[in-house]
Amino acid sequence: MPDTEPDRSRKAQPEGERADPAGSQHGTAGVLDKLFGKRLLQAGRYITSHKSWMRTVPTENCDVVLTFPDTTDDHTLLWLLNHVRLGIPELIMQIRHHRHTKIYAFFVTATYENLLRGAEELGLRKPVKAEFGGGTRVFSCEEDYIYQNIENELNFFTSQERQSIIRYWMENLRAKQGESLHNIHFLEGQPIIPELAARGVIQQIFPVHEQRILSRLMKSWVQAVCERQPLDEICEYFGVKIAMYFSWLGFYTSSLIYPAVFGMMLWFFTESDQTSRDICCVVFALFNVVWATLFLEGWKRRGAELAYKWGTLDTPAEFIEEPRPQFRGVKRISPVTNCEEFYYPPWKRLLFQSCVSLPVCMSCLCFVFVVMLACFELQVSES
Repeated sequence: MPDTEPDRSRKAQPEGERADPAGSQHGTAGVLDKLFGKRLLQAGRYITSHKSWMRTVPTENCDVVLTFPDTTDDHTLLWLLNHVRLGIPELIMQIRHHRHTKIYAFFVTATYENLLRGAEELGLRKPVKAEFGGGTRVFSCEEDYIYQNIENELNFFTSQERQSIIRYWMENLRAKQGESLHNIHFLEGQPIIPELAARGVIQQIFPVHEQRILSRLMKSWVQAVCERQPLDEICEYFGVKIAMYFSWLGFYTSSLIYPAVFGMMLWFFTESDQTSRDICCVVFALFNVVWATLFLEGWKRRGAELAYKWGTLDTPAEFIEEPRPQFRGVKRISPVTNCEEFYYPPWKRLLFQSCVSLPVCMSCLCFVFVVMLACFELQVSES
């Protein structure tokens, strides 16, 4: 790891244990500047930092990376680090500093035992051993012995599954009542990390690639010619959604062979007169109707097969997701899910639309209409 250094001065001491917070903060900053040099502003630091971290992060010790702007102060880093360690004790976090981009990052991972508990919380489906019925089942720590490859800590979870579990934990770090960081005031129960990412306090949150698997996919998928896509490997590495998209793309591309061949045959046998061309157009249109119907039914069958194989056939179509970080409302119990949620009254939204959005839109339309009439008048006067 020649390009990154662990920041051991930030690992242990929470803010409440300091005798002099201001002096300690300046002292820590002085030590960091002495260790790592002055911070430099760089144009294009977002792209550069992302590529640099991707090349230098050891994937066996890290699954997700959080990067911060180079202007981030020590108080912000320590505040977030303490909240993560207290709120999500399952995660292992390390602060590192990048020599080239002069920015700080959190390296996030978790132990195998904690990942197993996270898989149960997330409802992750895993394949079951043949002697216990086969197929896939939602993971359960009480019956972990029934799952295939459970003894292999390195290969039981794919990198995508590990990153999904860690992301699930990070997005469920909630703020307490009255908590704030600088000028950011959190609502009670609001996810902290998505809000900080939306406010620009966290620059990037991205999973770490595994170069070994990427190299294998490059040879068997990207550089392969006239070979079947390695859909299972794509699913294991990128997830079901990405694999399902490329499986549909491959199915659609191969299905286009039939209208292409039939259209070429019609083109060869069509005579030069208009009547023959019209007849061929009608025939080709009818063929496309039949082909489109068969294509849709064939994809439904193929998609169901892949969904069953990858354990997502009986998964709900839409998961309940957290509202965007900028959403504001009052907490209540949802009458649909019976869970806590932020609720914004519809009458407030309607009031804003009637008193603000509608008048602004009407004013803009009137202005455009007046300008258009003025242009017409100028054209008439010039003529």
